[in-house]
Amino acid sequence: MSAPAAAARPSVLTAALRGAGLCCPACGRGRLLRGYLAPVEACSVCGERYGHLRADDAPPWLTILLVGHIVMPLLLMVEQRYSPPLWVQATLWPAVTLLLTLLLLPRCKGVILGVLWATRAGDDRRDDG
Repeated sequence: MSAPAAAARPSVLTAALRGAGLCCPACGRGRLLRGYLAPVEACSVCGERYGHLRADDAPPWLTILLVGHIVMPLLLMVEQRYSPPLWVQATLWPAVTLLLTLLLLPRCKGVILGVLWATRAGDDRRDDG
């Protein structure tokens, strides 16, 4: 990568936030995912390549972490304040957990892909010389 292109490279935080919005971490305009979880090979706007990045188990791990930290406090607050019947709890919380998981999983994958791209973690090309 040339010096001017490296200077224009966004920060890790910017790349992660763009990824969370399911946008290209490089330009912020193109799509990062095609479909639900499959990354695009390259951005349709700036041409940055993403097909080589491997998020593996990080997006599900981050999703579980976030959903657990959202659902459990809500469950405990509702239980303490309202004491709903067991059938309400057994119906409400699995549905909330499933909905949050389905909403957050692609965004978590976008965050991980954005961080991988920004830190060049998936880049096999080394600047050794």
